[in-house]
Amino acid sequence: MPRTTSSSSPSPLETPLALSQLHIRLEFLEKEHKSLLKQIKRKRTELNNFVEQMRSLTTEICHQTSPHFQKMAELDRDIHALFDEIFTTRKFGKQTIKSIEAVYLNLQLTGIISVKPSRKFNTELDELFKDSEAESDFSEEAAEDRYQHWQAQQSVESPSVARTEDKRKIRETFLRLAEIFHPDKVKDSETQRYNTEIMKTINKAYQEGDLARLLEIERIQQVGEVIDHNSEDDLTRKCRTIEQQNQILLTQYENLKRELRLAKNTPEGTMVSDSRKAAKKGIDSMALMVKTIESQINAVVQIRDFVKNFKEQKITIKEFLGGPPTLHSLDEEVMEDILEQMLSELMRY
Repeated sequence: MPRTTSSSSPSPLETPLALSQLHIRLEFLEKEHKSLLKQIKRKRTELNNFVEQMRSLTTEICHQTSPHFQKMAELDRDIHALFDEIFTTRKFGKQTIKSIEAVYLNLQLTGIISVKPSRKFNTELDELFKDSEAESDFSEEAAEDRYQHWQAQQSVESPSVARTEDKRKIRETFLRLAEIFHPDKVKDSETQRYNTEIMKTINKAYQEGDLARLLEIERIQQVGEVIDHNSEDDLTRKCRTIEQQNQILLTQYENLKRELRLAKNTPEGTMVSDSRKAAKKGIDSMALMVKTIESQINAVVQIRDFVKNFKEQKITIKEFLGGPPTLHSLDEEVMEDILEQMLSELMRY
């Protein structure tokens, strides 16, 4: 039934001031709404692409380096076995034994071989190498563990999404869409299949607290709330609804930025970033990594042969205690890395 108006009311050609203000506010909120949805979509795509690059790079590293790491593991076992034989089969004085143990310990301290503190060595070596071993583990299992840890971390650091009011608004949108698209609501088999696919997306978005995707589905399917633009109550309610949605969307956008930042700070994320920088300079980072590993393997092979020669008495105790030439060059490289790191830290201040 049409509303009646008194003679003092504006003519049909005039728009009441309150309605004009509501129209302006609604237009502003809708523009903000669309902008937030676009930003969320871009940031979500950026995050998904980055995570996919992390996984792809990790898989490629596993594929390229697995044979090399197997070789390194074999060399590691060989060197430990050689030292075991030296300690059990050769007869030395007490001071010489200590000197040989010092060489063995030095190989562990420099990371050339794994830590094996069974010969009275301080077990603090385990702690010393624990973190470095974790970061140098490029296996898919280790990468997945770190990825799960990152996801858990970003979930903990995103408390705003879990607020009761936000969850209630997301749930309201979910229930509204579920009421429309639930397959059991229709009889036609083709429509049931169509609704089933939409409901999969709706459920996934709801489980992830993704209001943007729920609203996107609502917009695409054209099932949003219909309002009377000449009704002050309808306009007021619509403004309030969009304002609340925008607050949640802004939180969602900030959370996506936080997730991306956390992803970039993981070891895999750092490798992706470094790989991108290298590619811009025309450097094949994967080939460079493999070349570096091969160089390290060659150095360890020389050390293995050096220890083997001592075991077989092909070199003297004095020559052995002097250490392999390869180890000296590695020590110099380690010192150069430390100095370079110190200088870079000083440049920040």
